[in-house]
Amino acid sequence: MSNTTHRQMLRTQGAAEYLNLSVSTLNKLRLTGDGPSYMKLGKSVVYDPADLDEWLSSKRRRSTSVAA
Repeated sequence: MSNTTHRQMLRTQGAAEYLNLSVSTLNKLRLTGDGPSYMKLGKSVVYDPADLDEWLSSKRRRSTSVAA
């Protein structure tokens, strides 16, 4: 038996729900390179939840006057 941890990857729909975004918004973020890291497995786009959490953390702000 292997001690490796199997991670559950999320397809675009699942990742959008996880991030509370629309699929369209997530697709646009992927197109512009402003979204979370993703992987292509064959023709499928998948997201690692750890990458989604990292991307969300990078969006934290303390003030609306601080430029993004």
